[in-house]
Amino acid sequence: MITITLMGQLQTTDGERDLACELPTPVTVRQVIQRQGRGLRHMLQLLREKKVLVTINKRIASEDSLVQDGDAVRFVGHDGAGGSGLAPSF
Repeated sequence: MITITLMGQLQTTDGERDLACELPTPVTVRQVIQRQGRGLRHMLQLLREKKVLVTINKRIASEDSLVQDGDAVRFVGHDGAGGSGLAPSF
């Protein structure tokens, strides 16, 4: 099982900030996001726009980094201007 934490202004479309996910084999951060479905889908766009920093076990990672059982994944929201733009669109 991995833990996913959304920090700053980030949250799922349901307003959650802490999630858990079972991983039978190592997958990329992108695949973790895709497996979470609609709730985290907006995170991919934010990663591409460089508005989110992702870490795995407190080390900076990318959407192509591998995540494995027992890892802690954190998404830290930042937009450089202190404004919004990080909330999921419905």
